[in-house]
Amino acid sequence: MEGKMMLTALLCIATVAVVNAGDPYFFYTWNVSYGNAAPLGVPQKVILINGQFPGPNINSTSNNNIVINVFNNLDEPFLLHWSGIQHRKNCWQDGLPGTTCPIMPGQNFTYHFQPKDQIGSYFYYPSTSLHRFAGGFGGLRVNSRLLIPVPYADPEDDYTVLINDWYTKSHTSIKNLLDSGRALGSPDGVLINGKSAKMDGKDQPLFTMKPGKTYKFRICNVGFKSTLNFRIQNHKMKLVEMEGSHVLQNDYDSLDVHVGQCFAVLVTADQAAKDYYMVASTRFLKKEMTSTGVLRYVGGSAQASTVLPKAPVGWAWSLNQFRSFRWNLTASAARPNPQGSYHYGKINITRTIKLVNSQQVVNGKLKFGLNGVSHIDTETPLKLAEYFQMAEKVFKYNVIKDEPGAMIKQLTVEPNVLNITFRTFVEVIFENREKSMQSYHLDGYSFFAVATEPGRWTPAKRENYNLLDAVSRHTVQVYPKSWSAILLTFDNAGMWNIRSENWERRYLGQQMYVSVLSPEKSLRDEYNIPLNAGLCGIVKGLSKPIIYS
Repeated sequence: MEGKMMLTALLCIATVAVVNAGDPYFFYTWNVSYGNAAPLGVPQKVILINGQFPGPNINSTSNNNIVINVFNNLDEPFLLHWSGIQHRKNCWQDGLPGTTCPIMPGQNFTYHFQPKDQIGSYFYYPSTSLHRFAGGFGGLRVNSRLLIPVPYADPEDDYTVLINDWYTKSHTSIKNLLDSGRALGSPDGVLINGKSAKMDGKDQPLFTMKPGKTYKFRICNVGFKSTLNFRIQNHKMKLVEMEGSHVLQNDYDSLDVHVGQCFAVLVTADQAAKDYYMVASTRFLKKEMTSTGVLRYVGGSAQASTVLPKAPVGWAWSLNQFRSFRWNLTASAARPNPQGSYHYGKINITRTIKLVNSQQVVNGKLKFGLNGVSHIDTETPLKLAEYFQMAEKVFKYNVIKDEPGAMIKQLTVEPNVLNITFRTFVEVIFENREKSMQSYHLDGYSFFAVATEPGRWTPAKRENYNLLDAVSRHTVQVYPKSWSAILLTFDNAGMWNIRSENWERRYLGQQMYVSVLSPEKSLRDEYNIPLNAGLCGIVKGLSKPIIYS
């Protein structure tokens, strides 16, 4: 087994070492298995990574090579996805059903990826089936290299805070429920780092702070459908980074963290030495659910007050908070040039794509979709079919229109893949015509979230765009009966997922892929398929072509 692990790692490294020479390598072995836990007091089967729930944190630095050998000890195929990591020229490591064959039970696969020219707060999770409902998620941080200045003093310590809604049903029960055509319903509670404090004075602290010191907290919503408001008793939070971008440093009493989003804040231990509660509670649901975790001052002995700070009310408050977020144009990025040198507001838009979400009952089963198409994953990953020039046997390009029209009459169920020209500057509008909260993520890229407003989008709305200092990020929320606009250059060749971060909606079709093909078959634009990549579906057993050089 050890020989197999070493060979797999060496094969993976060999595929990209030619372009990553000189950057440090960090090796991990992860064993994925089932275990028992009771996060909300109800015993249930969860997914462990090396015996941990949540999984281990990855602590890396810009341009590090991260090599993770994942052994699947489950009874189902399994994949891990690294949310927010851009995988420049390397969608093979994205770990999604559209790009990668799953790791079969009893087998392993070695991921090798590099957060190239990235910093920030991210997380990973299982992308197959509904495994995310059982766990398997964890934090992933990318620190700035020492030669790149950071716009705040080094904190005393760096903590990862994973907040999420949670169901006490097993992931298999949830899958059976959704496969039968029924809706999921509301979650059963909220967790902070896989736990919910009992508030009986006996809870152990999740984190400790020394009086007078300042700490960084990386807060990620790794949940399924609920926006969560996060706050700390008696403490201000200074927002310094979100999803890979330094931001203007404003103080907040609480933050709405939408599904899939990560914020980094600085918290100073400037209160009396005692315990305090961190609080996470649901937003925009009929019934508010709250979880707490203990934050303890070193040397303190008094228990935390059971009087918790209240969450804000209404989504207008959340919309105004979104508008307060601004990119820090004076801070350096992950590479030695100022972020503000990229004047995105002065680039001409070459294409506008409006994506409208909807839901319908199709053949007696609930489905969700974008622009009238409910996406289904294929036995042959889309990228593999494309790479082996067999795409026409698996999917069709551009089954949706860039402008879906005023009404979506009927959902069709099929793979949804949009072809986008390499290195074009594109405007994407997410228009939510429903009454529910939406959150969308784009793999492989950061985009500029330039606006979110109530109502329907029209070209006249461009007058309201922030074309100067909108935050570069990878997830954007869309409020009920509202729209959000993003701008980006599609300069990362590969097959990339656009999805709802509401996992009921994603599983039932509210996602799609964008194919970005380089006209020049060159390693400058995209890496070859890794030598250790599995082949499945109609490409199983074929020889791996070496197209690029």
